[in-house]
Amino acid sequence: MRTLIDIPQSQIQDLAALCAEKKISRAEAVRQAVAAYLAEQRVRPKHDGFGLWADHTEDGLAYQERLRAEWDR
Repeated sequence: MRTLIDIPQSQIQDLAALCAEKKISRAEAVRQAVAAYLAEQRVRPKHDGFGLWADHTEDGLAYQERLRAEWDR
């Protein structure tokens, strides 16, 4: 798909220099940038959080209570 976007001239110059260095086209650089942005912004499914506490030795409830004890009342 083709699309039309406005990019400031300074960014075009930087992009051209980067493309010359990497020996890729500007179109390929933009495709890579869009792919990286989408991967970064991807909504993480809820199940991605399961198992995050597996490497911790402290009990989760004890951790929670310790943190809450630090709060000013």
